[in-house]
Amino acid sequence: MKQEFDAYTAEDFAVWKALFSRQEVNLEDKACSEYLNALSDMKSVLYADRIAEFSQLNDWFQSRTGWTIYCVPGLIPVDEFFELLANKQFCSSTWLRSLEQLDYLEEPDMFHDVFGHIPLLSNPVFSKFIHEFGKLGLKNKGNEERVIQLQRLYWFTIEFGLIQQNGPKVLGAGIASSFGESIYALEESTVRLPFDLDEILHTFFETDKIQPKYFVVEDMQQLYDAVLTLKERWK
Repeated sequence: MKQEFDAYTAEDFAVWKALFSRQEVNLEDKACSEYLNALSDMKSVLYADRIAEFSQLNDWFQSRTGWTIYCVPGLIPVDEFFELLANKQFCSSTWLRSLEQLDYLEEPDMFHDVFGHIPLLSNPVFSKFIHEFGKLGLKNKGNEERVIQLQRLYWFTIEFGLIQQNGPKVLGAGIASSFGESIYALEESTVRLPFDLDEILHTFFETDKIQPKYFVVEDMQQLYDAVLTLKERWK
């Protein structure tokens, strides 16, 4: 499967521009510095006026952390997902939501995958974290309990994690790509807990609701250390 760039419609470009422009401004005082710096560094290949071309993104990453984008039709089996990450391939859908769906989707589209996830792959520590995460998942793919625990770690960090930087800041792609949740996650009344690996591994999550609580990591190194801890524990 590949990105059929010429197939995108005028509505697709309008959706991309509306989402990107709104969220780029919204995150200026909400996202972590690593994300904002990455978004700035990528402005030649990732910007509001044109849907991102995967071939250009791949070329950009080759001289940096070496990731490539792997096209998928939608959600894929977890074992396949682990294998892709272990090979420094991050999966992305190629379809975009409609103008009527700007603020709600049942499953992630290309805006979520690219705007939310891709920038942080250029951060060296985050890149190591997610690469090791994939390798650990691949190694334990036959162990249902461990796979579930890894899915929870992914959910509460890569998708819906926060990071401490003069107060909580947005880290996870599920928050970064969502206008509503990026506001809600940082509100004073929202439940935020210090990052605790073992608590996360035993915390159930639901995919179709605003999160009832968020975990806040101290820095990127804490994420990487968490994977190393599990790697040692699961020898």
